[in-house]
Amino acid sequence: MSVVAVTGASGFIGSAVVRALLEDGRNVRALVEKGADTRALDGLGVDIAFVDVLDTQSLNVALSGAETLYHLAAIFRTWVENPTQLYRVNVEGTVATLLAAKRAGVKRAIYTSSIAAMGLVEGGLADETTPYNLFDIANEYMVSKWLAERAALAFANDGLSLVVVNPAFPFGPWDAAPTPTGKVLLTILRKQLPGVLEGGICTIDVDDCARGHVLAEEKGRAGERYILGNDNVTVAEFVKTTADVAGISVPLLPIPKPIVLAMARGYERFAGKEEPRINVKSAKYAMRNAFFSNAKAKRELGLPSRPLAVTIKRAIDWFRANNSV
Repeated sequence: MSVVAVTGASGFIGSAVVRALLEDGRNVRALVEKGADTRALDGLGVDIAFVDVLDTQSLNVALSGAETLYHLAAIFRTWVENPTQLYRVNVEGTVATLLAAKRAGVKRAIYTSSIAAMGLVEGGLADETTPYNLFDIANEYMVSKWLAERAALAFANDGLSLVVVNPAFPFGPWDAAPTPTGKVLLTILRKQLPGVLEGGICTIDVDDCARGHVLAEEKGRAGERYILGNDNVTVAEFVKTTADVAGISVPLLPIPKPIVLAMARGYERFAGKEEPRINVKSAKYAMRNAFFSNAKAKRELGLPSRPLAVTIKRAIDWFRANNSV
């Protein structure tokens, strides 16, 4: 049976992709960074290979014999004191991994980008054709994903059968880190939210996102991008849905933009080496309506969609079961 290699396999979306592939009876090799938390892979019976996406030798070994590659390994943080390592892993690591994939003779590759690498449409839905227009408010993570996606598409243009997927904000079980999206949910559950921001987000259940990855391998066109997102909701709607599902009461009063930015500047100023609760660039992005169309992924891939309330309940149940709240 041919080998499917998955980088970032112990992460939130990565482990969901591994589970989706195993459901389909695939032979999965989980590529994991040394020292990573691998709880999400416990009991799955997958072959685990420890790899550094910046190390050519370990990549060559890990990808030997693989016919398919899912590249999800990335640093997902909205603020870093020193962005050097973030750019190295997200951009250089993508190039190094795809070069190794070509050397290994990989026949199909799925690169996990992000809606953070896509532009926005004021008052409407952005899609795969929307030009990037966020350099003024993009944080280091967003810029790194935009650059890495450009690199991945260059490999597709050079003949590698590679498809790009752009996940929206994922929620669901097994957000062990937690990711920045999981932290938003936990802030609500812990009643640490002073109010709600203006703006809106595009969400997706992590397992719908994972299935979208697999469908992109099966049906996606090489060199194309596919938005994996389902629900476009305002921040207020998301907070209220979370509070209703959790059975808690939280403030829903809007926080004026100047106050949000002042808070973000204060958090940044006194953060030191710790990640601030909110930073200026992320706040500016969060106060936009980051709404996206999934029409292409629905039409060409058959992207599944479960109700947002169901997704939030799945995430809450997992966090509560794992003593996060």
